Amino acid sequence: MQIEKYEDMNLLEMDVIREIGSIGTGNAATALSQLLREEIRMSIPEVAILGFDETIERLGNPEEIVTAVLVRMKGEIQGMMLLIMKMDFISAITQRLLSKEILDYAFLGNLEISAIEEAGNIIISSYINALSALTGVSISLSVPDIAVNMLGGILSVPMAEFGYTTDKLMMIDGKFFLNNKELENRLLLMPDIESLNFLMERLGVHNE
Repeated sequence: MQIEKYEDMNLLEMDVIREIGSIGTGNAATALSQLLREEIRMSIPEVAILGFDETIERLGNPEEIVTAVLVRMKGEIQGMMLLIMKMDFISAITQRLLSKEILDYAFLGNLEISAIEEAGNIIISSYINALSALTGVSISLSVPDIAVNMLGGILSVPMAEFGYTTDKLMMIDGKFFLNNKELENRLLLMPDIESLNFLMERLGVHNE
């Protein structure tokens, strides 16, 4: 039975997404540790299928300013990945890469934006590599786009792009910790429905 919406996935199929999330989060923690030259610990990620309002409730409020890095997947698996980062994460990146502690988005210049984009792309690529390793499929990525905007505006991008097939978002909630402090970020994994079915078939998982 084909998946028609994210919420159609059964427990076995959700376990597949959790496995991708678990491997990806581990890879991302290792890559971030190398980038920042400090140990990054991780939590076991949770996967949630949420509506627009539910996603905002998990992340904050619609008018909160956040930074987001968006990458589109191309090839046999298509869709997008959207990494949302809050100020404590931004500050950790700029402090360790640029020796500049940023506490306000108004002080983000081109150099800071470039460092944040690099870190975001490394995290997203870690999840893509996990997805590719599990499926044996090569996935090409677009050049990352970065935006600083209100949370509601950021989340409207995947809703507008995928709203014709689903009104839900798939969130991988894997937390990173530096010196016992959470670096707040959330990842939205948004394969299109055809790609999601291809992924499950590739892994021998079927909706029954």
